[in-house]
Amino acid sequence: MSQNDAENAAYIAELIGRARKAQKIAEGFSQEKVDELAHAVAWEIAADDDLLAEIAEFSFDECRLGDIPSKIAKVAGKCRGILYDVKHAKSVGVVEEIPEKGLVRIAKPVGVVGSLVPSTQGEFHPLTQAIFVVKARDAVIFSPHPRSKLTTLKVTNLLRAVMKKYDAPEDLFICIENPSIPKTNELMKQCDLVIATGGQPMVRAAHSSGTPAFGVGAGNAIIIIDDTADLPDAATKIKASKTFDLAAGCSCDNAVVIHESVYTDMLEEFRKVGAHLLNAEEKDKLRQTIWPEWPANHILNRHIVASPVSNIANLAGIEVPEDTTFLLVEEDKTGEASPFAGEKMSLVTTVYKFSGIDEAIRITNENHAYSGHGHSCGIFSATPENVERLALETYTTRVVVNQPQAATNGGSWVSGMPFTHSLGCGTWGGNGISENVALKHYMNNTWVIREIPSFQPTDEELFAGFTPR
Repeated sequence: MSQNDAENAAYIAELIGRARKAQKIAEGFSQEKVDELAHAVAWEIAADDDLLAEIAEFSFDECRLGDIPSKIAKVAGKCRGILYDVKHAKSVGVVEEIPEKGLVRIAKPVGVVGSLVPSTQGEFHPLTQAIFVVKARDAVIFSPHPRSKLTTLKVTNLLRAVMKKYDAPEDLFICIENPSIPKTNELMKQCDLVIATGGQPMVRAAHSSGTPAFGVGAGNAIIIIDDTADLPDAATKIKASKTFDLAAGCSCDNAVVIHESVYTDMLEEFRKVGAHLLNAEEKDKLRQTIWPEWPANHILNRHIVASPVSNIANLAGIEVPEDTTFLLVEEDKTGEASPFAGEKMSLVTTVYKFSGIDEAIRITNENHAYSGHGHSCGIFSATPENVERLALETYTTRVVVNQPQAATNGGSWVSGMPFTHSLGCGTWGGNGISENVALKHYMNNTWVIREIPSFQPTDEELFAGFTPR
């Protein structure tokens, strides 16, 4: 082991030691105490409009990603939603009894969580995770992206102040102040559970760290618009989803697949909400700007990520109307054949044309096999059969119907999806879960198993209805 490796290991070990000491205290908290702490996190930070504005402005000044109003709305809404989801949930002691099966479930903490925080969510992830952490009686060490390290540290210190105010250990929340890949790798080795949200290399590292991990896959939301869709409604909702926080989220609409019979009308509806369609020459300039080394690699130019349209246009050397809300590029190639088939994390949406639902499904699957496998797709339609086909025949964990994608995937007040900070994408996306990361993922279970009367069936009962060949 090199001297640097030894120093990193010792540094992380010191943080882990502090977190374990705090977590052991929290492990003795009552249900009433953890409920109080969960409410306190939301009330003292997410419900304080002035403080939220300060955090959002600080994050924007440091990272220059997204926009301030979206950051405020995101934290305020998701923290309230997560608190609502966990408000009445039991997380201490006996949390479930199933007398007819002789089973009792006891909830216990997972211990110290190592949380990998992406640059696009430097303020959002720690605040939303905090509610789960205190409710589950865990501790967490945040490993921020270097680009947002001051934001995550600021939020961590706010969380520590809340813990102190409510008589809980401040070290339930710790932040690596000068993050690096070696320190993050060391954290993943030494903690009890890794929650990795970010680029695929880091998610793969989490799964290969030797520590249990919940990693989330890349996003690349693909939206189908069939010939029965309400086109103005679809345009309005796609614009709202695409432009929220300037497309910083993994659920923003990266491609729209439009039925040929309504293709021209849909493009006109997009124009009405400020979308601007590029011509072939402008598209090529944009491609060179977003992926400067394509086809050698598909790495995004970080300067276009969650950046205003005006900045993207300037970088690409193209002119767009001043009131443009997002850019459209037409495409007929899928998967590896075109980088526009993948996630762009920018105010750029790819437009495809299809003639039948089979073709729309093919485009979705081929693009997801390249980028965003397992994450999500959506459909605007008044035809239930098309919704069912899309859900049955695509390899996605979420199919959003007639709703804005980014506002729905991570939980909303008009859908039943749990509020969350991270979206599991199943084995398709290289993830261990195919659902939203929630309170249950921050807890271990102990099952008490008591004897019950035998329910073993006879073979006649067991094989009833089956005809051997």
